[in-house]
Amino acid sequence: MNWEIIQFLLPAFCICLILTGIHVYLGIHVISRGVIFVDLALAQIAALGATAAFLMGLPHEGGATYFVSLAFTLMGAAVFAATRNVEKRRIPQEAIIGVTYAISSAAIIILTDKSSHGAEHIKDMLVGNILWVTWPEVLTTLALYSIISIFHYRFRKQFLLISLNPEEAKKQKLSLKLWDLLFYSSFGFVITSSVKVAGVLLVFSYLVVPSIIGMLFSHSVKGRLAIGWTVGFLASIIGLTASYVFDLPTGACLVVLFGLLLLFSGVMRWFLK
Repeated sequence: MNWEIIQFLLPAFCICLILTGIHVYLGIHVISRGVIFVDLALAQIAALGATAAFLMGLPHEGGATYFVSLAFTLMGAAVFAATRNVEKRRIPQEAIIGVTYAISSAAIIILTDKSSHGAEHIKDMLVGNILWVTWPEVLTTLALYSIISIFHYRFRKQFLLISLNPEEAKKQKLSLKLWDLLFYSSFGFVITSSVKVAGVLLVFSYLVVPSIIGMLFSHSVKGRLAIGWTVGFLASIIGLTASYVFDLPTGACLVVLFGLLLLFSGVMRWFLK
C-alpha cells in the first residue's frame, strides 16, 4: 500500500478509532442494561432529525442540521430515561425502544417519499459515508467525545453501578431517573455525531459487536474494554483496506466484517468451553 493510499484512508481510520474508543465503553453499559437496541433507536431518531432538517432545506453538513438532529435525539433520550424501571413491569423497556425505532423508520420513509433525493438520503443515513470524512470532522468528533469521556470517567462509579447493579444503586439512594437522564443525554450527543459520519448500521455495530465479544471472553470491565478496543481496531484496519482494495461500500463492508468477527468469536468461545 503506497503513501497516497494511506493518506487517503487515514482520516477514515482515525474516525473509526474514535468511534471504537467511546462506543465499546457505552456498549458495555447498553448490554448490561439489557437494552441492546437503544442505540439503534436513538440513531434512527437522530436520522429522523437530520431528515427533517434536510427537508427544511438546511445543508447536510451544517451546524443547524446537527442541532436539529441533536434536539430529536435528546427528546428520545428523555423518553428512555423516564421509562426505565428496575422493578418488574408489565411492559419491558425493550418493547418501547422497538416501537420507537419502528416509528422513526416509518417517519423517515414518509418524509422522504416525495423527495427526488429521498432514496440517496436514506442510504446515507443507514451506511454513512465514512470513507470521505474530513480532518475537521475528525478533530471536532474527537473534541466532543473527549469531553463526554471525561464526564463519564468522573462519574464512572455511578454510571457503572446503575448499569451493572441497579438494585444496589437503589439501595444507595441514587436517583436512577437522574443518572439515566445524564447517561442517555450524553449517549445522545455521541449517537448524533456518530450517525452523521458513519450511519445508523455502522454505529450500532461499533457499539454492540466489540462489547459482546469482550463479554464472551472476560468478566471484568477492564478486560471487556481491552478486548472490545482490540476488535474495533482490527475491524477498522481490515474493513477500510478491504473496502478500498475491492471497491466495496465502506460502511456496509465494516458492518459485515463485524458480523463475521462475532461469528468467529462465538465459535472460538464454544471450542474453549
